[in-house]
Amino acid sequence: MPEVQTKSHNANSGGGNKQGAFKDKDKPTEIRMSNITAAKAVADAIRTSLGPKGMDKMIQSANGDVTITNDGATILKQMQVLHPAARMLVELSKAQDIEAGDGTTTVVIIAGSLLSASAKLLEKGIHPTTVSEIF
Repeated sequence: MPEVQTKSHNANSGGGNKQGAFKDKDKPTEIRMSNITAAKAVADAIRTSLGPKGMDKMIQSANGDVTITNDGATILKQMQVLHPAARMLVELSKAQDIEAGDGTTTVVIIAGSLLSASAKLLEKGIHPTTVSEIF
């Protein structure tokens, strides 16, 4: 009769090794809050241009040309946004302009408000996945 070899498994072998685990638990939270803050800054920059009492913005380009406008899409096109999360709001505005042709400022302000609400939920200790599923 052939001999059957068995291999005993230790409960701590394989996936149970936590040595490679992420050591700095606060880093993901800091990155998440940094992304929220950067995107909210873009929304806040154009928030004051919305509505009948919206203020005009004076934008000076690198070559010295000056543009005065209260159109959110124009303001966002002129801004040089470097942060990836903030750049997503600019892309959101462009997508809204292509799809509907209107509401570019409103969609950015709504996204900024959702980010504000999510930041408050995250500060209360609600898991980011739960916040995402709620929205």
